[in-house]
This record gives sequence, C-alpha cells and structure tokens, in this order.
Amino acid sequence: MIKDASTEEIEQAMNAAWAAFHEYRKLPLKSRADFMRAIAVELENCGDALIETAMRETNLPEARLRGERGRTIFQLNSYAEACEKGDWLGASIDTAIPDKVPPKPDIRKMLVPLGPVVVFGASNFPFAYSTAGGDTATAFAAGCPVIVKGHPAHIQTSEIVARAILVAADKCNMPKGIFAHIHGASFETGKALVTHPHTKAVGFTGSYGGGKQLFDWGNQRKEPIPVFAEMGSVNPVFLLPEKLKASATEIAQQYAGSITLGVGQFCTNPGLIFGIESEALQLFIQELGTAIQKVLPAPMLHPGIAAAYTKNKTTALQQDAVELIAESATAVKENEGVPTVASATGETFLKNPLLHQEVFGPYSLVIRCRDMEEMIAVAQHLEGQLTSTLMATDADITSSEVLVEAVKNICGRFILNSVPTGVEVCLSMHHGGPFPACTDSRFTSVGADGIKRFARPIAFQNWNNQLLPDELKNENPLGIWRTVNNELTKSAL
Repeated sequence: MIKDASTEEIEQAMNAAWAAFHEYRKLPLKSRADFMRAIAVELENCGDALIETAMRETNLPEARLRGERGRTIFQLNSYAEACEKGDWLGASIDTAIPDKVPPKPDIRKMLVPLGPVVVFGASNFPFAYSTAGGDTATAFAAGCPVIVKGHPAHIQTSEIVARAILVAADKCNMPKGIFAHIHGASFETGKALVTHPHTKAVGFTGSYGGGKQLFDWGNQRKEPIPVFAEMGSVNPVFLLPEKLKASATEIAQQYAGSITLGVGQFCTNPGLIFGIESEALQLFIQELGTAIQKVLPAPMLHPGIAAAYTKNKTTALQQDAVELIAESATAVKENEGVPTVASATGETFLKNPLLHQEVFGPYSLVIRCRDMEEMIAVAQHLEGQLTSTLMATDADITSSEVLVEAVKNICGRFILNSVPTGVEVCLSMHHGGPFPACTDSRFTSVGADGIKRFARPIAFQNWNNQLLPDELKNENPLGIWRTVNNELTKSAL
C-alpha cells in the first residue's frame, strides 16, 4: 500500500514546482518539446510490465490498454510538435505610428505560462487522461511544472508512469521539481493541492461532484485560479424521422455497440436517445433491445464504479413510467456491468429531472417524444453536454431548424450520423462543453488547443527589440506564424 502524501510532502512538492517554474518557463520551446518526446520514449520503454500492471488494477483488456498507451504516446509527440511550432502562442504585433493623433504605441502580445498545474488522474483512462495524459502534456507544453495526484484505482500503474516522466526529466536536464507525483484518497489531499498558493491551475477528468468541488475550492481562494474540470455528460442522440425510417435497424446496431463500448465507461457514452413516436422508432427500440441482450456483461474498472452503476441504474429504472426494454441475457458476476436499455415518454422525461442524470456504465434511456414540438422541448431542457448527435438526412436538418439550434446550443461537439464514443486527437477536436459538462466551455482537454488552458496573454508596449522575447522580436528568430499589423505572416519586420 502507498500512503497518502503528508502535509509536509505536499508543501515540499509545491515549493519545488514553484522554483522549477521560474527556470522552465524560460526554456526554449524546443527544449519543452524534446522533454515531452523523451517522456513518450520512456513510456514505450516501460514495456509489458506497465500493461500487465494496468490490466491487474483496472480490469481493462490488453488490447484496449495497448491502444490507450499508443494514444498517450501520440498525444505527447503531437503536443510537443504543436508546442515547438508556436501557433498556440497567438503572437501578434502592432507596430507604432508616431504621427497618429494621439500617437499609436508599439504593442506586441503572446501567451505565457501560468505556473504550477495540479492534475487529477482519471479512473477510466489510466494512461491518456492520467499521469502522463493530455492535461500533463499540455501543461508541460505551455511551460508549466506539473503535480499529479494519482487516481487511487490504479496506484501502481500511475507510479510506473511517474517514474518514466522523472527519468525523462533527468535525461533532458529539466529543473528539479518540474514534476511530482502525489497520492491521496482523502478529501484533504485534493483540497491541499488546489488551495496551495503556488498552484496556478487545475486539470480534472471525472465526476460532477468531484469536479465541482475542485472548482469551488479554486474560486474560493484568496487568489482564484482556473479549474478545468471535465465532468459528466449524457451525450444526447436525436433520431430524426426520415433517417430513422430509412435506417432504424442499422442505427440500432451502431448504438448498441456505442452504449456498451468499454462497458460504457466513457465520458462520451450515449446515455439518452430521443425519437418521435412512429413505427420506425418502435422498430429501433426492438432492434436495440435484441442487440443489447447479446452483449456480455464485463468487469467494470473497480468495485466502486460497479456499485455506483448498479445503484444509479436501479434508481433510474424504478422511476414512474420508465420501462425496461432489455438487458444482457447472460448472468452477471461480481463487479460486472450489465448492458441495459430502458424507455420513457417525453412527458415523463420533462417532469422528472432525475432521468436527465448520467448513469455511468453500459446504460441508455430511449425517450419517445409525441411530436417534433415535444422533441424541441426536451432539447431545450437539457443541460450542457460534451457531445450531441443528430441521426438525420439533409432534409431532416433543413426542416428542423429550431431543433438543430437548440441541440447545438448545449454541446461542445456536434455530431452528424455517427456515434459520440471515440475522441480524435487533433487540432479541430473540441472536448469540452457548457456547464455542467465542463467548468469552462471555451477550452478543450483534447487537441493542441488544450495548451492554451495553462497560459495567459501578456502585451509588451514600447519595448526595445533586443529586450523582447524571441517570439516577438522583429527578426522572428523562431520562424513562427505571427499576426503583424493584422496580417498572418512568418516574415521578419
């Protein structure tokens, strides 16, 4: 067993991170990028031992974990490239016009790092959203030291990855204190990290309750700090009439796979499906139920998640006018999640806020709306989501403008004729959404734009060229893209 960090150990880690920040922030972008690439190499060098440890701790299969480690390595290399490229800095220059009345000064702006970032590891992604995951990688890219609080569900996995980061830091001659790994299952550990005066930002992926508490602590400080918490989402799916009539069976098969992927333990799991009462919707429900019955129960990440799933699913099914459609026909074993789908009317959904809440696991609720007017009403009553999906033809969309706008208003990623599970790591991805999906819908936790979370703008006015950061000097020594007098260019002034 690994003990929770003591107050003294937290203080030591935070002080070391603060000292490291003043060195690390001054390093060239290439040095940061090389450090991140070195972490990717060390993560690969952990070999089968890392995969075997994660399998033992999380119940996740080998293929899933090898894929997730590959994704994590890709993230580190991708964000390293973006860091070095420098587009994320948003460098802009407006040169002086002395004879203007009043005179226009020379003003140059870019992003600079915030300071030490505390990252909370996620339970459902032991690699990609944990110790060396996206929050850690983007914080390093921004120029910030990182303090990770490992998730208690995979302590040994987190320890192995943490050692890999420290080996990379040593090989790259990074400042001491650039990275620290803290354990703590207690409420007090998280609070101490968020409220420490040297903490300048927080990254979190997990439950609404956990993320909201961190957010509140961050905002109640004498010096409030940004807390970028990605929390719960039911990722609603809207089945429009023409598309459903043409493809009910195919859509049912597609969504049976999405609902049960990874035992439903993805933040993008489709937990609500809306359709308008029709023969096509009844066919969809029938086909979805048949497909769900064939899916085998599987072990969930840990007993706590399995128990919460069973409890929340049971509560949802016990609500008035909620009907069980189907569940897996295979007997369930201890700590396994049973694939389940249920149904209710739009009227029932509108009257019962509990049905709007996430049931984290292989569960989805099909809502049968009376007509398009009721479908619009339920869309307008939904809270913020990471994703929303339309299964629709072009004609469906053009004839449903009010619904489309209502759905677009509540999500960070708007999907057409696909499933929400699967989050591509690329610049155009937005993994975030209006509250309560996230605490700040303007930012993403996936893709290179995530670097911007851990940086702030600063404008330099009337500085001599030789005293400016390289990013803003006339000669553009880094060769980055800059907006100069409203024109995007790599040219020197």
